[in-house]
Amino acid sequence: MFTGIVESIGKVVSLERIQEEWRLTLQTGSLSLDDVKLGDSIAVSGCCLTVVQLTGDGFVADVSNETLRCTTLGDFKPGTRVNLEKAMQATDRFGGHIVSGHVDGVGELVSTEIEGKSHKLVFSVPDTLSRYIAAKGSICIDGTSLTVNQVQANTFSINIIPHTQEMTVSGTYRPGQRVNLEVDLIARYLEKLFSNEHQDEGGGVSASLLEQHGFKRD
Repeated sequence: MFTGIVESIGKVVSLERIQEEWRLTLQTGSLSLDDVKLGDSIAVSGCCLTVVQLTGDGFVADVSNETLRCTTLGDFKPGTRVNLEKAMQATDRFGGHIVSGHVDGVGELVSTEIEGKSHKLVFSVPDTLSRYIAAKGSICIDGTSLTVNQVQANTFSINIIPHTQEMTVSGTYRPGQRVNLEVDLIARYLEKLFSNEHQDEGGGVSASLLEQHGFKRD
């Protein structure tokens, strides 16, 4: 499990095909790997990967064809900058929100706008994910825990403060940039719970159903 608080910016060294799969080699920058062992998990721009080899300045992970298809990892090339976060320990401070590292889909940056010292970013989102995104809710973008400001149809906006721009790869985003998205796990579990309870009634989550269960107030 992760928190969406990026610990370091790393860099892609190589992405090579090894038989039927792929092997990703990364430099981890300032991220200490002293407490990392083979088999541990590290989130790479929001995608949970397993460490299969430790190098002098980074690590190696195997990547499946499915992962390349469902994430932005297929866009990686030598020099690509990535957000890195080690798996959370029981004693760590929970600074973001619950992040699994299982990417739900790929979004695209539509526009950017300066608002004071912050940058407002608007992203398009796949139809299958838009229903899980709510204003003032949480979303994970390239492994970064962020708060949703507004939601309109299949787009949503966030604000990036200067500290986040400096500590993550978000400072390099430009319109057209593809990003990994992970929606709030609670939203997914709520839908599953209500769909199971009301399967005979057609399933799905409605405003009245949320209100009935105490999740919506006027």
